[in-house]
Amino acid sequence: MMILHRRPVVAGMFYPGSADSLSRELIHLCGKPRTTGMLDSSMGLIAPHAGYVYSGKVAGQGYAQVADRGRPEWAIILGSNHTGMGFPISIVTDGEWETPLGTSKIATEIAQKLVVDGTRVAPEAFSREHSIEVQLPFLQHLFGLDVPFVPICVMLPPLTDLIALGESIAAVAKGKPGVVIVSSDFTHYQPDEVARQIDLEAIDRILALDVEGFYRMLIAERLTICGGGAIAAVMSCARTLDWKARLISYATSGDVTGDRSAVVGYAAISFIGGKDDK
Repeated sequence: MMILHRRPVVAGMFYPGSADSLSRELIHLCGKPRTTGMLDSSMGLIAPHAGYVYSGKVAGQGYAQVADRGRPEWAIILGSNHTGMGFPISIVTDGEWETPLGTSKIATEIAQKLVVDGTRVAPEAFSREHSIEVQLPFLQHLFGLDVPFVPICVMLPPLTDLIALGESIAAVAKGKPGVVIVSSDFTHYQPDEVARQIDLEAIDRILALDVEGFYRMLIAERLTICGGGAIAAVMSCARTLDWKARLISYATSGDVTGDRSAVVGYAAISFIGGKDDK
């Protein structure tokens, strides 16, 4: 079954459900829409996917840095898989996704290239998954509705599969300039001090592009970073293209709620290479 038109499933819960209120919230989080300038070369971004009231500020800081560099011609959004549906790495190759801001089309040509490289089509993985959906309004708000995107849900498959996915994405990123977005929250439901310590260690490995070390840490320490597989894939892409990783922002839910007994960590991390490495 192919879902040709996906309607939002967490609008009004994770983010405002009306176009006007969502636009106002996004202006607050990442600034006004950008109408000029194209991205010179492809780049990557890790951004959180909790409700905007909790993680929107961190995500907005990440997207603002993308927007400062220019408008992408395409986006790939690597999400978590909270439902367990589909394959360890799932993709859809056509159709369109709706948010309160409008409808964005799937970048079919790019998606089909990734399928040729081994990524498997599984529309069911996306039917109730929120991690990719909550990223789309940021792209639509900043760059308009005509930036096509590819959604990919990633569980935690063998490291070799994640490295291969990253290398396949890198081949796409060498062409027309786009943005590879990873949707992931970090440590879940630990005391604030503990979460920050765990996340700092993981972020150190991400910034070093130590894919193997990060993956070992995910497994050995049973980290609750929900997009860990997707993060490993973008690290592989970044390492292939010699992108440099930088931490833009880090916070926890305790910074918003004041309750630091059991928090969720949020990070925005950019991956930039070539002449844009500055």
